[in-house]
Amino acid sequence: GGEAAGEQGPEEEVEDRLKEHMDSLLDKSAKTRQLALQSLRLAFSSKTLSEFLLERRLTLTDSLEKCLKKGKGEEQALAGTVLTLLCLQMGSGPEGEEVFRSLKPLLVSVLTDSTASPGARQSCATALGMCCYIAAADLE
Repeated sequence: GGEAAGEQGPEEEVEDRLKEHMDSLLDKSAKTRQLALQSLRLAFSSKTLSEFLLERRLTLTDSLEKCLKKGKGEEQALAGTVLTLLCLQMGSGPEGEEVFRSLKPLLVSVLTDSTASPGARQSCATALGMCCYIAAADLE
């Protein structure tokens, strides 16, 4: 089939929406960031996006770090879940290890923070365990 110039296929539309959601992770509004995290969670859990994410993993990791550091409760919990899914998408290679290594200290910090919400702590514990299982090169 010949697509007319300027028309996007379904793959490009998905990628454009994902880019928008990733940009929204840096929004000032906590609600906007939470909606973006929910959309990313749905996308990462329903479709293999490793090629798309490979090029954007550092940007996404930085955004998730900000959500974990500055966010509260629900936002931190969603960020932990999205991080787990990102780690799954990256796999056990050097890229997955890099994502895990960069966010591991922050996950431990939220997990051990007694003032963090139980949901955020649980999500970070799950992310820590799953990412460690998938991507940690160091057996300890």
